[in-house]
Amino acid sequence: MLHIEYNQIMAVGDSEKVSINCGAVDLGQIDLLVEQGLYSNRSDFFRTAIRNQLRTHESFIQHNLTARMMALGVVGYSRADLEELIATNQRLSIRMIGVVYFQPDVTPELARKAVESIRVYGILRASKEVKDALAERIIN
Repeated sequence: MLHIEYNQIMAVGDSEKVSINCGAVDLGQIDLLVEQGLYSNRSDFFRTAIRNQLRTHESFIQHNLTARMMALGVVGYSRADLEELIATNQRLSIRMIGVVYFQPDVTPELARKAVESIRVYGILRASKEVKDALAERIIN
């Protein structure tokens, strides 16, 4: 059935590469902290800074999760999950912070039948064909 999990530390495969512009002085200070052993590398510094900022805004995030009826974490859908929903005349309206993924056995036709709408703050993982099939239902 439906696979849901939440983990503060996600595997590297569950992360997304992000590029930022950082001033030379800020970067120099970060490099000094890394050199002195406070962080293992620049990425470690940025991950720590991001987690600290998210902790600062935790009540705001929790309020929005509740108000918008959203889930937090990782959720995956297989062919069997979607077929079960369709068999009971149900459709998905996915609202998620984290990762939503469709297993490789999910066809574009099945995804179209099962998914009414989808809004992911984070990462949507699916084949190109499934993403194309759901393009009109993905809320940006």
